[in-house]
Amino acid sequence: MTSLTANWMDGEPYEGHYEKTSPLENPATGEVIGEVVHATPEDVEAIIASAKKASETWSQVSLAKRTAILFRFRELLVEHTDEIAEIVVREHGKVFSDAKGEVGRGLEVAEFACSIPTLLKGEFSDQAATGIDVYSFRQPVGVVAGITPFNFPVMIPLWMSPVAIATGNAFILKPPTRDPGAGMLLAKLWKKAGLPDGVFNVVHGDRSVISRLLTHPDIDAISFVGATTTAKIIFETGTKHGKRVQALGAAKNHGLVLADADLESTANNLIAAAYGAAGERCMALPVAVVQEEIADELVAKLVEKAKAVKVAEGMTPDADMGAIITKDAVERITGLITSAEEEGAEILVDGRNFTVEGYEGGNWLGPTLIDKVRPGMRVNQEELFGPTLEIIRVSGLEEGLALINGHEFGNGSAIFTSSGEAARTFTRGVEAGMVGVNVPIPVPVAWHSFGGWKESLVGETHIYGPEGVKFYTRGKVITQRWPRTTGGVSFHFSGDAQK
Repeated sequence: MTSLTANWMDGEPYEGHYEKTSPLENPATGEVIGEVVHATPEDVEAIIASAKKASETWSQVSLAKRTAILFRFRELLVEHTDEIAEIVVREHGKVFSDAKGEVGRGLEVAEFACSIPTLLKGEFSDQAATGIDVYSFRQPVGVVAGITPFNFPVMIPLWMSPVAIATGNAFILKPPTRDPGAGMLLAKLWKKAGLPDGVFNVVHGDRSVISRLLTHPDIDAISFVGATTTAKIIFETGTKHGKRVQALGAAKNHGLVLADADLESTANNLIAAAYGAAGERCMALPVAVVQEEIADELVAKLVEKAKAVKVAEGMTPDADMGAIITKDAVERITGLITSAEEEGAEILVDGRNFTVEGYEGGNWLGPTLIDKVRPGMRVNQEELFGPTLEIIRVSGLEEGLALINGHEFGNGSAIFTSSGEAARTFTRGVEAGMVGVNVPIPVPVAWHSFGGWKESLVGETHIYGPEGVKFYTRGKVITQRWPRTTGGVSFHFSGDAQK
């Protein structure tokens, strides 16, 4: 018998009035392991009402008490890391080490949120005018909804919810129906940490649920990570209905390899960045832009290392790469690899038609290495979200930088070089929001903020870090005066407040 994943409301599972469910599959086996309820319109209204009510009291809880809960939540994340990771392996398909790493990157944001008393300190101007002081502080926006993607079912909710909750908001998580289990466990951990009922909620469903979150008058802000086409819809609809919106989109990250780079180290970094998590991450590095004079040498190393990547079921010891999320995703990625071959690229390592012994029903692709790619090819224009590494050959820094800047996406980029001058030219000139120097996946630590440029970001707000704190709060400035009185109310009409 398969299990049923319900919504979460008022601190407990909530099945509601559901009439529809979605199957929950294990990508490594292809087997249905559960069912996910779809919230009805009535259920969505009930969950939002619960969050709204909870936000009114949670916003008044002292920073000291909020911080104590956040510290306890942080400890619970550490205690339950393996359990969370095992859920991710079962529902998403990534290997156990990747899943634990995902929890770790989310944990960083929870730790950042523990410093919220310092982060919310306002400013004070004594004697701004005669007898007048001016000070400022930030207050929560109210109810926040987080719409998160399948590829990081733990990390992305943890990029949102700790900061939103620490700043005094109630949070509604809309996780993907393909791997919702990790989000449900987070709900239980928030409850165990002492978070009041209604402050963290989970709602499952299809586009109708998302549409209501975007238009409901009691939702004050929306955080979204996903495809750019969807991000644009989320941003336009949410802002039209008076909401703040964070909308992070797709990516096609490029890494420039110059002739003076350490090729062994660079090859190892490229392999990890392209094939880790089966390439299903917006900060994967699927394109290596390589200086021609060392291209053959680097490619030879990459071929050897790509063939050595161990693809297996996620709990297999020493597995490097797991299954793809769905069979439809396998077909889409395979089609793009084939299109590259048809357009003249060379498939040096072919991951198509890959199977894992004992798991023939799973969604499998092997590492794929594609040489002689040109920028105009479909395989380079689209985000594959799979285990592929493309090689584009260029004459040097100038051509490589122009090629990278010519792409529509600008999420992240990297350069591999031993030249400080080249690195500085690249970091200042590349049109991307996050840049690595001899670092292939430049995801910022939690006390900075994450976000791209161009088509990788809709609007202007990045996620977590200082921008996250600002997004989930509103600024307020107070101008105060305490005039001396001699037994009655003192009124001043002379305008001397400006003197």
